[in-house]
Amino acid sequence: MIDYNKIQVEISLDNLAANVRRFQGVCGTVIPVIKSDAYGHGLAEVTRTLAAEGATTLAVGYVNEAVKLRCLGWTGRILALLGPVDEADAAALWEHDILAAIANMDQLSRVAGAARTRGRLDICLKFDTGMRRLGFRPEGLAALVDALRANPALVPVMASTHLASADVPEHEANVTMQAGRFQSVLDGLEQAGYQVEANIANSAGAMAHKACRMDSMRLGIAMYGGNPFHGTSWEERGQGLLPTMQVSAPVLHVHTLRQGEGVSYGWTHVAGRDCEVAVVGVGYADNYSRSLSSRGFMNIKGYRVPILGRVCMQMTVVDVTGLMGEGLAGELGDGPGVRPGDQAWLLGGPAPGTITPEDLAGWWGTIPYEAFCLLGMNPRSYGK
Repeated sequence: MIDYNKIQVEISLDNLAANVRRFQGVCGTVIPVIKSDAYGHGLAEVTRTLAAEGATTLAVGYVNEAVKLRCLGWTGRILALLGPVDEADAAALWEHDILAAIANMDQLSRVAGAARTRGRLDICLKFDTGMRRLGFRPEGLAALVDALRANPALVPVMASTHLASADVPEHEANVTMQAGRFQSVLDGLEQAGYQVEANIANSAGAMAHKACRMDSMRLGIAMYGGNPFHGTSWEERGQGLLPTMQVSAPVLHVHTLRQGEGVSYGWTHVAGRDCEVAVVGVGYADNYSRSLSSRGFMNIKGYRVPILGRVCMQMTVVDVTGLMGEGLAGELGDGPGVRPGDQAWLLGGPAPGTITPEDLAGWWGTIPYEAFCLLGMNPRSYGK
């Protein structure tokens, strides 16, 4: 957690809960994904909210994240999506009652070896149906079944796969292909005598592909208010999700930038006219990307103000001329005015200039996931 700045990250747990309830009405069993410190929203706080909403299973990434979650007092099921990486991870599956995704024969051998002395272990089988990252290939199912039969202490209770492009309308055929491959795997497991809970749907999969809802779904970005269909022909399918994170930083200084003067490192922006600028106390050391230089906006008092020049380590300059009326700094005209101590919103903020996760990610050249994870490492507070 970053502790050397004045950034304020405000998390709305009420909005997060409302987003979860929306999906509980779509799929019988929702598995919230809270890996990477709940996408920067805070593992402990989000877990308490999800418990109050009736969640019974939570998903994290690494096994050590699952151990941390168990130590926080979560008594429900924990799915570790990346599975055991080393012997310590393997031991933790028994010690902390963790359901791990097993994605290859090396992982299977590791837990099988531990099971000879520790006994039964429920596992999740991860299949690669087209993502081409982790998972057993469908064509290798027979060999996998043989390995499971040779290690009866390992009991598959879940099978999972990951959709590569459920958020791309033009890739609907690919989703259908992946779902078909996964169904063939499920059929094969059933024929081999294994009854498993099947999940393939992520946020986009559940919202747009009914056939992918299956027994449970893994709820990620939509829980945090991100629309997976932003900028596509399916954008309306993600409308109504509530924002869960707002981020602001203080205005440190306001002054006049005269025509012909450059601002910030390299003078990459030179004023074409006299203007009023505010120096905001945020920069790349606070995980506010340097790629926002001269291309992003902030929100001050409900107005969007453009970034001028390069984002620095702890400072960024924005043009507030439109907020200052006809006067210069310290001689306010008809605008609302900007002074040191005012808040500049990097994400969220008052209307009509509210900055959405998709807005910020677009200027940043990334996706809302990264913006949440990085900005969420700053000091957080929790409210409505």
